[in-house]
Amino acid sequence: MTKTVFIDGKAGTTGLRIYERLAERNDLSLLLLDDTQRKDPACRKEALNSADIAFLCLPDAAARESVSLVQNPDTVIIDTSTAHRTHPDWAYGFPELSVQHKSKIQASKRIAVPGCHAGGFIALIYPLIEAGAIAPNTPLTCFSLTGYSGGGKSMIADYQSTDRDPLLDAPRQYGIAQTHKHLPEMQTVTGLSSPPIFCPIVGDFYSGMEVTVPLFGSYLQNGFDAQAIKQLYREKYCGPIVNYTESADENGFLSAVALGGKDSMQITVAGNDDRLLLIARYDNLGKGASGAAIQCLNTVLGIDPTTGLSL
Repeated sequence: MTKTVFIDGKAGTTGLRIYERLAERNDLSLLLLDDTQRKDPACRKEALNSADIAFLCLPDAAARESVSLVQNPDTVIIDTSTAHRTHPDWAYGFPELSVQHKSKIQASKRIAVPGCHAGGFIALIYPLIEAGAIAPNTPLTCFSLTGYSGGGKSMIADYQSTDRDPLLDAPRQYGIAQTHKHLPEMQTVTGLSSPPIFCPIVGDFYSGMEVTVPLFGSYLQNGFDAQAIKQLYREKYCGPIVNYTESADENGFLSAVALGGKDSMQITVAGNDDRLLLIARYDNLGKGASGAAIQCLNTVLGIDPTTGLSL
């Protein structure tokens, strides 16, 4: 049976990418608003309540407004904003984390898509907390390399300008006040007692992401060592979308664009028993955004989770 889908915020980077993927599918019917209707609350309300599934690709405040407009109890909302990622009544849209996460997505009418940086950090740390490999109060640091598309249309325009600022020629660290909007999600979903020190860096490439969590071997609990952590990931992440890779480097280097344009995520461990590097590589627009949203849609529909994805 064909399902009706509405994308609230289709003109944005994530919304456009979702639209392009779904427009090719014959199991879905896209409900579209023209430019004069898409900012009209009455038109949006009608579309949201007419849809079987609605994607929200909006700033946080606008996403909350859209949710308030939904009166149809059967409409499934898949929100790509930060607004509902730590809300206990919303399913967290990362089905690979556990059977419980997948089941909640399948049964829920409200699903929050993980943040781009946060998704990689959570993929690395959730299994360690779950297995008791590290204590919830372990002090962690995370640094993350991302393409400039993660900054949306404004940042894309800055980087692609013919007379751009020369400072954009080199990688730039941001979020230096340690108040990044992904921090509550990174703490809440993993079960950490406090958020990590987080150091995101944007580089001069369109899309791609590499999230790294350094970990002292002395932080490991219950006899865990580097090999045990690798085995934990190997068993947890063996699916078609998220998978553990034993040797992921390219002659000693790791490129953040290795999975650019893809919807998969690669987990790997480098270092040794004394000093480990836990690494997740993916595309900030793929498993970090639109790819994850479409995977949530497929999970809700009960079909192959890779449908419409590029792996």
